[in-house]
Amino acid sequence: MLRGAGMHKNILLFIAAALVSVNTVAADNNTLESWQQDAITHRIQESHYSMFDDVKLTEQQRQQMRDLMSLAGRDAPRINISEMERLHTLVTDKTFDEAAVREQTEKMAQEQVARQVEMARVRNQMYNLLTPEQQQILEQKHLQRVSDLKLQMADKISTSAQKPAVNE
Repeated sequence: MLRGAGMHKNILLFIAAALVSVNTVAADNNTLESWQQDAITHRIQESHYSMFDDVKLTEQQRQQMRDLMSLAGRDAPRINISEMERLHTLVTDKTFDEAAVREQTEKMAQEQVARQVEMARVRNQMYNLLTPEQQQILEQKHLQRVSDLKLQMADKISTSAQKPAVNE
């Protein structure tokens, strides 16, 4: 249960940081939508380019991927500003209503899941543009990344196990 509480705190911190970012954008709705669009498109492009870093793409594949990213940026589920404002109101209220915050963060998390699913759909379409040889290169890259992460996690676990307990 402690893990869940920590996760909710992390979600709240993430959303609070997002609120600060959004509040610094111009109040004009068209400007905000344009900003969201640019940010989403940039994130999609960055993640897709890094996914294919070690693969030599043909010009046709590059163009098809650019087209997919462009469509994904336009069709991506929008960030719901009113939901962020609702959470901000809950967080800054004089009394903390855990049930309301939980409900709001879960709603926002579901919207984030929808965005992640859409990004995964685009990555799948891009992956299927690759030749079997290119797909094999990506698979090897993925296995190496997983291996590196396992080593990092093992190092963190062994390091934290070696730390002396703090007396309370």
